[in-house]
Amino acid sequence: MPKIATGSVSDVTLRTDWNPILRQEFDKPYWQDLQKFVANERRNHMVYPPENEVFAALHQTPYESVKVVIVGQDPYHGPNQAHGLCFSVTRGTKVPPSLRNIFKELQTDLGIDPPGHGCLQGWAQQGVLLLNTTLTVRANQPGSHQGKGWETFTDAVLGKVAAKNKRVVFILWGASARRKKFLVEVGPHVVIESAHPSPLSARNGFFGSKPFSRTNAALLEAGRSIISWDLTDSAVSSTQR
Repeated sequence: MPKIATGSVSDVTLRTDWNPILRQEFDKPYWQDLQKFVANERRNHMVYPPENEVFAALHQTPYESVKVVIVGQDPYHGPNQAHGLCFSVTRGTKVPPSLRNIFKELQTDLGIDPPGHGCLQGWAQQGVLLLNTTLTVRANQPGSHQGKGWETFTDAVLGKVAAKNKRVVFILWGASARRKKFLVEVGPHVVIESAHPSPLSARNGFFGSKPFSRTNAALLEAGRSIISWDLTDSAVSSTQR
């Protein structure tokens, strides 16, 4: 398995069909600088998510499987939260406020009850790319790894998805995500945007935006299969049978 970059200070590999698609990024100067920065941060500070989960969004949702993209910003910066999927936390971890609001809107939109956990892997495995624009963060310091190169890489990811000739629905919540609209508002794709689900802004346009039903309607219109947004254990088990 090839390394993510020749001479990279990281020993994490980028698997699945994303590797050849993104390989050109790994030879660019910004990537080498970024890897050195992250390695130095890990030597001197606690950094989230763990190194083997930095690229979880790309590992769990191969390029050919992508039907929906949800764009986040930083990983969660508290212990046992971030695991490489935006807005998602590991099972057994308290559901953060923004994710609680996402589940509230899901219930209002489609009548789906909150699942009792905050792990969104069930969405990722159906083709929902849960991509943060910055893939690492120093513990307890939100925004600490912004502007170091991750945004260049994740913009490239979004550009590659936007180059697909099958419809992809891009869900952009909040000002940071909505600034990416110019990258993806092309071809057959659909952009669904609103305020961020954070408690600070959810009542200013997130609640009532119906992103889940609108996404499925856009997929159906393009002849693509819909997402089963129900993450309760019984629902996930039935979709895996």
